[in-house]
Amino acid sequence: MEASNLENAFLEDAYLGGSNLKKANLKGAFMKGSFLVNADLEGANLEGANLWMANLESANLKGANLRNSWLLDSNLEGADLKGAVMPDGTRHE
Repeated sequence: MEASNLENAFLEDAYLGGSNLKKANLKGAFMKGSFLVNADLEGANLEGANLWMANLESANLKGANLRNSWLLDSNLEGADLKGAVMPDGTRHE
């Protein structure tokens, strides 16, 4: 299955709980307030994505690229960030 290309998509307040977005291209996506609980975003490109107030509780973000993304007031409780590139460019261990 080919990875989803949602570059620059407008997904404000989208319900994506439990979605398979593994290796998806979400670069520059506007996802303010989106519900991504238990979503699989392993290896996804979220560079520059607006995730302000998004609920990413228990999401799989292993190896995801979050460089320059906006995570203000986002819920990352229980999210797996192992190997993810964080907004400031550092790699989460």
